[in-house]
This record gives sequence, structure tokens and C-alpha cells, in this order.
Amino acid sequence: MRTFQTLDELIPLVGQEVALTDWITITQEQINLFAEATGDHQWIHVDVERAKAGPYGGTIAHGFLTLSLLPRFFQMGVKIEQTRMGVNYGLNKVRFPAPVPVGSKLRARLKLLECEPIDGDGVQMNWETTVEREGEAKPVCVAQSLQRRYR
Repeated sequence: MRTFQTLDELIPLVGQEVALTDWITITQEQINLFAEATGDHQWIHVDVERAKAGPYGGTIAHGFLTLSLLPRFFQMGVKIEQTRMGVNYGLNKVRFPAPVPVGSKLRARLKLLECEPIDGDGVQMNWETTVEREGEAKPVCVAQSLQRRYR
């Protein structure tokens, strides 16, 4: 984890990779819980037996499950001490270039693309988040995540 005391410490890092997280493992239980929460019960995600004969040889995580891990990756990768609040402001671009088979280990590279002042004594940051699967060259998710933090 990379720790910063203030938001101002991030400004010189625009254009650079700021953090690389530890690995997390995707389980079938996570996939099933995500299916319950979203109502997306497509067989490729939740039917273990049928998925064995499918294109990936087993179940795969929902793309949106992978995307929903971004807050966890940010919590693992970057800590800013002197802020009173942070909010997710949205996404600019999201792609899922490769599948995430059950049992995959994922980590994220966090690159700061922009850091601009906003009203309310804060900054808006645009992060390029590249989620990697252990042992694979192609990322499983690439997303521009917008965050707002306030002093």
C-alpha cells in the first residue's frame, strides 16, 4: 500500500503508476453471491457442471463483479491520511478484455491520469485501473475510475 499524507502529494504523480495491489482470489461463493445480488444467473457464472463443457472449462466471474472490486483494490493500494471524505464519481471507460475463471488471482495497477481541484476543497482524480489475472498477459478489466476526495 502507498500512503500519502495529503491530496497535494498526488499532483506530481499524474501520468504515473501509483500503486500495485496484492493478489485476491475469486471464489465460486463470491460469484454466486454476486448473481444473487444482481439477478444475473447466467449459466456460465453459476452452473458449475454445465460450465465445465463451456468455452472456459468452468465458471467465470461476471464482468461487473470484477468491476465491483475496484473499491477494494483502491483500499489495498492507496491511503490518503488527511481527507475527510471520498466518493466514487463514476466511470469514463470500462472494458473486459479477458475472462476471470473461478479460482483466478487478480490484482490491480493504479495509474493516476488526472488530478484536478473541485468545489468544496477537494480534488477529482481519474485513475486508470488495470486488473490483471495471475499468469495471463491480457488484463481482465481496464477502467477509468473517477474519484472525488475532500480535505
